[in-house]
Amino acid sequence: MTGQIEPRLAAEFAPFVPVQTGPTPPGPMPPIPTHPGAGPPPHAGPSLASSDGGGPHPATGDTSTATAAGSLLAGRYRLGTRVGSDAAAGAEFWRAEDTVLRRDVAATVLRRFGPGTDPDDDGGAARAEEIIAKALRSGSFEHPGCARLLDVLAPGAPGLPDGVLGAAVAEWVPGRSLAEAVADGIVKPLAAARALKPLAAAAEAAHRHGLVLGCDHPQRVRVTPEGRTQMGFALPRPELTPADDVRGLGAVLYCLLTAQWPLSPSDAARAGLSPAQRTPDGAPLSPSAIRPGVPVELETLVVGVLGVNDAHRVRTAAAVRTVVDEVVAEADRVVLFPPEHDGVPPDPGDVWQPRDRVKRPADPRRRRKLLAGLAGLGLCVLGVVGYASAQLGSLFSTSTPPIVVAGSSVPPSGVQSGDSEAAGAPAGDAAIKAVGAAVYDRAGDRDNAGRVSRVIDGDPDTGWKTFNYRQQFPALKPGVGIMTSFASPVQLSTLAIDSPSPGTEVEIRAAATPDAAISDTQLLARATLDDGVTTVSLSDSQPVQYVLVWITHLGGGGSDNSTEIREVSFRRVAD
Repeated sequence: MTGQIEPRLAAEFAPFVPVQTGPTPPGPMPPIPTHPGAGPPPHAGPSLASSDGGGPHPATGDTSTATAAGSLLAGRYRLGTRVGSDAAAGAEFWRAEDTVLRRDVAATVLRRFGPGTDPDDDGGAARAEEIIAKALRSGSFEHPGCARLLDVLAPGAPGLPDGVLGAAVAEWVPGRSLAEAVADGIVKPLAAARALKPLAAAAEAAHRHGLVLGCDHPQRVRVTPEGRTQMGFALPRPELTPADDVRGLGAVLYCLLTAQWPLSPSDAARAGLSPAQRTPDGAPLSPSAIRPGVPVELETLVVGVLGVNDAHRVRTAAAVRTVVDEVVAEADRVVLFPPEHDGVPPDPGDVWQPRDRVKRPADPRRRRKLLAGLAGLGLCVLGVVGYASAQLGSLFSTSTPPIVVAGSSVPPSGVQSGDSEAAGAPAGDAAIKAVGAAVYDRAGDRDNAGRVSRVIDGDPDTGWKTFNYRQQFPALKPGVGIMTSFASPVQLSTLAIDSPSPGTEVEIRAAATPDAAISDTQLLARATLDDGVTTVSLSDSQPVQYVLVWITHLGGGGSDNSTEIREVSFRRVAD
């Protein structure tokens, strides 16, 4: 907030001691962990840190007025790592743990202002009540571009420590902060436009409901592992309007394009970002003046949102979303043409690569597979030629059928007497390919559902992987599986699973329908996967159309539990 004095949080870095029934343990408390990207406030602005460095609160005299890692809010939410702060709102942003549901959450904690920094001279209590009241009215708002609000702790709620005026708890958004997302360099313009789409759509939806997100602060916005921006922390400042959200959208896009924050310099410093360079009239320097390759549509959008010319200002989140959507759609239409150089080297998966790009060294494994494939193709050609020759020879040959005397043991034509027993033996099994595969999960989100078809594509270099779980099954859910299907019921003899996740435990189950409950499926076999191909016998099974590979124990260990399956193949009993 340029041009305004930001209130100071009292004893912000002083440790908080939760309420205890016994005496306070002796010794100093550990310091508050802060985000690696968070830097000190600029010298030109007021500091967030307490001037007294701890001890009794200057206004109340309490000795436990500050939050610290390990503190409990309402007896449920344990603070873990502080990832940012909004001094103008008197708020701290924490990655916390819901000790009841055992999951990470995003906690926004409203702290009491220091003496002499609050214009209302009540430590920010009235301001906190206004912020909490607006949060309660927004409790029903949900959007993919905004973390879902889970709980609101009003001022005076049981379990709030001294110095904490209120709090809001939202879903934790995995991924990175804005500063971390641009730490390695600027982002491609098209990637920046794609990243902004969900946040712009969330702001548009919020404004239609009369709400404000507060995305004009860099530490409130996070970037997901898929490269999409999402609102991560609740409780924006009460004086914000939709116009502030629109400027926040432009600031996020500007930051992705230039790695600089164009709004409050103090917010930029706390987030670990460089403040934007400015023109003589006070507007941020245009992105095209900092890096090449910015499409004119994005350049115009940023200037229209952040510029000082009111006649050409972009005023709504809907307008921002429309421009971003059109940029992405146009880029998808012209993908066959080489893109304009934008100062960022192409990714390995990009279609267009420079001529002087160093070629990747040949993969010996790929070469061996190619040679094996060519050898197999040659054998198939020889087999076809031999069969055709035999058929042509039989057309021009004259053969006399054998004379069979009643009671004799002469074998049928074409079978040698020494091979009569072999002719009556059953033929071996044969490979059969599943026609469909889907993630089976009736207790939550389907893990990487868009990639599960890779387990039946015949390519062991591709596969499907579960989410990473901090706890082993069945702590969060009983399991997850892959439901494979055939065109019609088939009598299976074996099932082979190619996996690099040893120790994974699976159950092979038969199902009458692809969405049958786990209790309605029939257990066929159990197996513990090795590193590589694990073969499971199904010789005692009945004909089945749907086969479920049900994972009951993930590979890995500790807080990193997951299973990868490269290929699932079947063999049927021959007719």
